[in-house]
Amino acid sequence: MAVETASTEASADPEAQRVDELVDQLLADFPPGTVPDAELWGAQFDWGLAWVHFPEGCGGLGLSPRLQQRAVARMAAAGAPLPALRNVIGYGMVAPTIVAHGTDEQKARYLRPLFTCEEIWCQLFSEPGAGSDVASLATRADRDGDEWVLNGQKVWTTLAHLASSGLLLTRTDPDLPKHQGITCFLVDMHAPGVDVRPLHQITGEAEFNEVFFTDVRMPDTARLGGVGEGWHVAVTTLMNERVAIGGNVGQRSRGPIADALRLWSERWHDDRSAHALALRDRLVSTWVRQEVARLTNLRASVARRAGTPGPEGSVAKLAYAEENKRTYELCVDLLGPEGMLYSSDYPKIRPKGVAMGTTDVHKAFLRARANSIEGGTSEVMRNILGERVLGLPGEPRADKGMPWKDVPRS
Repeated sequence: MAVETASTEASADPEAQRVDELVDQLLADFPPGTVPDAELWGAQFDWGLAWVHFPEGCGGLGLSPRLQQRAVARMAAAGAPLPALRNVIGYGMVAPTIVAHGTDEQKARYLRPLFTCEEIWCQLFSEPGAGSDVASLATRADRDGDEWVLNGQKVWTTLAHLASSGLLLTRTDPDLPKHQGITCFLVDMHAPGVDVRPLHQITGEAEFNEVFFTDVRMPDTARLGGVGEGWHVAVTTLMNERVAIGGNVGQRSRGPIADALRLWSERWHDDRSAHALALRDRLVSTWVRQEVARLTNLRASVARRAGTPGPEGSVAKLAYAEENKRTYELCVDLLGPEGMLYSSDYPKIRPKGVAMGTTDVHKAFLRARANSIEGGTSEVMRNILGERVLGLPGEPRADKGMPWKDVPRS
């Protein structure tokens, strides 16, 4: 029935039919598992199936963004590897930003190796004194002829230890208000003066890093967008980041809720005690909330137009973060006394990817703590929704219009 429905939809939609035909031909010419991943991904990019809604020549076909999920789902169903899982920051956040703000030379240089995962990316926004308020960042980039000299520190940088390039926000004019004196760069993570140090998190792994820049020299051609226009570039990245984190449309009863359903079936299904019934009530309520979030993401993905996503990304990100935490709290409770034990012994390792899709419920429970911080804290998401969706008054800003250098900092 699903295949018949998809076929009927494609026949009624020439764009969908074009995507289906290209995907079928790609899979026939480059069968997954028989060719190197990078070769398959390279052909996928060249055929415009990397991001079908991107312009032609940028890994896309210039089609409706609603067809992107269709192409991804068909590739995944055929067993094709997904670059979005191997180059998380690059695929979902950096690529849309380069397409929106990059020069033709930058698009030609970076997009293809990003998609083929030959170049892994990281995002260099947060600092020790600029977390939720990213615009207060202090990392400096000073002009020196045709180059910029970079000094400063970034923190909580996901997979910086694997990255060859980074999307970097810097302060280029301290005399302007904080949002106006920022410039964005595409920085070489292997350049002299770049020092990446691990930050071991609650799981024991060092998925995050702190990065130090000491007199790092960057050519002006590495600048993304105009001088002083970095905040506009950052907003593009942040909106896409929130969609990438929370806006995926999965199948029903997949993801975290699948772990809870499995544990219930294995341990509690035949138990009729009061405690078991209370757990069942929590499970049903959790399933309903997860399904509402999934359907909301589905509605948003259909309505989303090409370009910078709207506030629905913040809705999705907030729901994703809070529901993930609640769901894995339920999973730990379903484990009973076993939920108190962490079997992995806190390994001090630097992982090869983001901790997504782990089958270890204990690890997922600990990792979910980060969901309400990364990509914008849940508190920031609520502010965005209150001000931009509900039209509530914004929080008082004592530093509005004040030159960055005059803003008090701790």
